[in-house]
This record gives sequence, structure tokens and C-alpha cells, in this order.
Amino acid sequence: MDAHPNNSLVERALKGDRQAVAKLISVVEDGSSEVGAVMEEIFPHTGKAYSIGITGAPGAGKSTLTESLIGQIRADDHRVAVLAIDPSSPFSGGALLGDRVRMQDHATDRQVFIRSMATRGHLGGIALATPEAVRVLDAAGNDYIVIETVGVGQAEVDIVENADSTVVVVTPGWGDSVQAGKAGLLEIGDIFVVNKADREGVKQTVRELQQMIDLGPRREEGVWRPPIIETIAVDGKGVDLLWAAVKAHRGYLENSGQLKDRRRARIAKEISDIVAERVKARVRREAAKELELAVQAVAAREIDPYAAAESLLDRLDSNE
Repeated sequence: MDAHPNNSLVERALKGDRQAVAKLISVVEDGSSEVGAVMEEIFPHTGKAYSIGITGAPGAGKSTLTESLIGQIRADDHRVAVLAIDPSSPFSGGALLGDRVRMQDHATDRQVFIRSMATRGHLGGIALATPEAVRVLDAAGNDYIVIETVGVGQAEVDIVENADSTVVVVTPGWGDSVQAGKAGLLEIGDIFVVNKADREGVKQTVRELQQMIDLGPRREEGVWRPPIIETIAVDGKGVDLLWAAVKAHRGYLENSGQLKDRRRARIAKEISDIVAERVKARVRREAAKELELAVQAVAAREIDPYAAAESLLDRLDSNE
């Protein structure tokens, strides 16, 4: 393979150099033209880390829960990285977000790496930047990677779909359960956490979650039933049970063969996303004028959007 400018950076990251890891994640976050070369270098060194997605409504205490979970993972002598993603703000620029400052309690531990990422420049946004950043952290020798999101919504669903196990965090009196279902969180949750369990309404919230799980698709015998863990993350209470649930889910996925299936599905989605972004880039680069004419024709009801898209694809084919 020809040498490229990031060779020494990749080599340092593979040895666990924290500064090099941070710089490579910046390359990914910015959507640099060097991403492809970086991925080519690090890909053979990936596939060992286990990823945990943590999502839920703002204010649910995800960052505090993540901090406590780091402690549990480290107690088992594993290296751990946290990728804290803010998909909503293009201005945070990868800086550590305020509600995550407390996670810096682990900053002196060389076996813990914490990074906030806004995916501000990547053409594929969250869909492409997240798996690439996870691979960087994987190649750097982390045993576990925690992907934490800021809020709830489709963007967060996309993020946690990059995780092997997904933890959905709610609080007592979590609000409109129907809206939570629409966000897709109930469908993707492997483990549910009712945090701030010292507050009133915790039992009712647990019952609501139980009922929703009962109505869900995972009721067959032998199929993983998402457990519901009560925690008070600020005191560390119940986080050991969450860590035990994560390990149990990992064992279930590995023994059933579903871990390989999930990862293959993620790879298929990632390849499709990359192809889609390349096609979009080609349209902007090679058929910008035709795109504008197609927009005008559709707006004038002369053709439909599908016919316009086919016309643009034909144009790209003719340029090959």
C-alpha cells in the first residue's frame, strides 16, 4: 500500500496514543478526504471491541449513568472509550459538552478515553461518522465502546443502531409513552433503565415499560426479553445490575449467533450509506445543472420526482 500522510498517525493510534486517536476522530468528524485511507489502514485491526449504545430523553441522567458504568467496566479491568455524540448542534465543534464535564473524573485513568463528537462536517453525518469513529476506538485497543447520545429522535436511533447492545434510559413519569414508541426507542432497546429511581412514580414507569415489552415482537420463548433496571446513577446504585445485564445480553448474542448477524446488518447499511453519499456527491459534481432543470420540471408538474431521479442516474451512467 502506498504511504499516505496519516500513516504515522494511524501507527501511533494502534499503539494507544491518545492524541493520535483524537486526531483520527477529528478526521472522521470533519469528513476529510483522508477518511477512506484511514479506514483502509485501521480496518484490519478492528472487530474486537464490544459497543454499548446509551440513549434517552434529555435530563434522564445518561452522562451520570455512563460515568458510573465506566467505573463498573474498569473494575473488570477492561479498557473503555466513550463517544458522546451531539447530532443536533453544528456549533459544538467536538468540544466537551457541559453536562459531560463530570465524566472527567476518569480523565486521569489512561485506560479510559472520552470524546464528544458533533459530526459537523461529514457528508454522511451521523450515519457514516459514527461507525468510522467507533472503528478508530476499536483499533486503538478499547475493549468496550460506549456511544452516548444527547436526546431522542431518529438521529439517536441511527446512532445506537451502531451499537451491539442498546440501553434506553427513562425517568419516573417519563411522559407520553406513545411518543417514545414513535421515536423507535422501544423497538431498539435491549435493556431499559429507569434512572432517578428514588423519585415518585418509578413503579408505575416500570409497569408501563413491562406492558410495552409484552406488546412488542420479542415474546417468543428463548428470545431475549429486555430487562428493566432501576438505577440512581448519581449514587451509583443499580449500575452494577446494568453492567451485569449488558454482559448477559452480550452472552446471549454471542451464543445465539445474533451478534454476527447484527454486525453484518450494520455493515450492509454502512455500505449502502457510503454508496448513497457517493452518488449524491457525483450528482452535485457532475449533474448540478441537470438537477436544477429537473427541480424546475418537477415543480412545474411536467414530470414526477421518480422520473427526474431516473434521468439523473442515466446522466451519471452516461458519464462513466
